[in-house]
Amino acid sequence: MPDPATTDRLVVRQWRTEDAPALHEAVLESIEHLRPWMPWVANEPLALAARVEMVGGWARLWDAGDRMCGMFVDERVVGGCGLHQRIGPGGQEIGYWVRVGETGHGYATAAARAMTDMAFTMPGVTHVEIHHDVANPTSGRIPAKLGFAHVHDVARPVEAPGETGTQRIWRMDRITWRSRRGHAG
Repeated sequence: MPDPATTDRLVVRQWRTEDAPALHEAVLESIEHLRPWMPWVANEPLALAARVEMVGGWARLWDAGDRMCGMFVDERVVGGCGLHQRIGPGGQEIGYWVRVGETGHGYATAAARAMTDMAFTMPGVTHVEIHHDVANPTSGRIPAKLGFAHVHDVARPVEAPGETGTQRIWRMDRITWRSRRGHAG
């Protein structure tokens, strides 16, 4: 996937150190909006220096396949997304969040589409998953729109205040994605 990936709605690209202040502002503004669903918000608010260090750490993980990206509209941070190596061999998990006041514009769907494209350019990736708590149907509409299949619900520990402990798992395989996106192979 080219960096940046420009969609009809936004630019999705790797976070850069110089993005840290804008990311910091977006997260601080969105803490209460994100708190019910994002376990990492329990550590907020971070100091700006810690945010800069975090972005630097993400850059070091990029080549290893754990990819953190920002979502930008006209240089404004509207959210973040990532590909994570936490579901086992051959798989990548997509995560996303949208800044408070920016929901309902299709940004998470566009970013998840771009991240799925990115995942399937990586050698050895056979499938991509999106996980969300069943109490968060807004998040679940994204994989459904993209044609991911609901594979099952699993019990897991509650990590954020809005969670029920039941996680919904959606999956897309490489062949199905490429055929839907009009790619060969």
